[in-house]
Amino acid sequence: MSKIKSARRPAIVLCETDSERLTALAVQREAAFPELSALLLEELERATIRPDAKAPADVIRMGSRFEYRDAGRGGLRTGQLVYPDEADIAAGKVSVFTPIGAGLIGLRAGQTIVWPDRDGRERALTVVRVEI
Repeated sequence: MSKIKSARRPAIVLCETDSERLTALAVQREAAFPELSALLLEELERATIRPDAKAPADVIRMGSRFEYRDAGRGGLRTGQLVYPDEADIAAGKVSVFTPIGAGLIGLRAGQTIVWPDRDGRERALTVVRVEI
């Protein structure tokens, strides 16, 4: 179970396809990566799920390109949210199965989430821009 309280997390929206695929991914990897699976599953459970065609365009979903501010590391960062087998940090492809990827899924431009990094330290991530 994560140490971050859900009450401090902003509302998120996911499309049905992402929700289904990400739930299966988190459950599949639960034994090998229990903490990260738990974080992702918590986000999926609290998300508002919309049909794919009705998900807002400004929400980070699988395949979205985004720009965010990381208060812990400073400055703006860009990336594209992908599944683990497509991840390539050098190309800006961020796996949803990383702390940053799991924290950003479902957020829209202007939202901030306080989220743990790989070392368990909390930091604020603010979405600046989202492109599908």
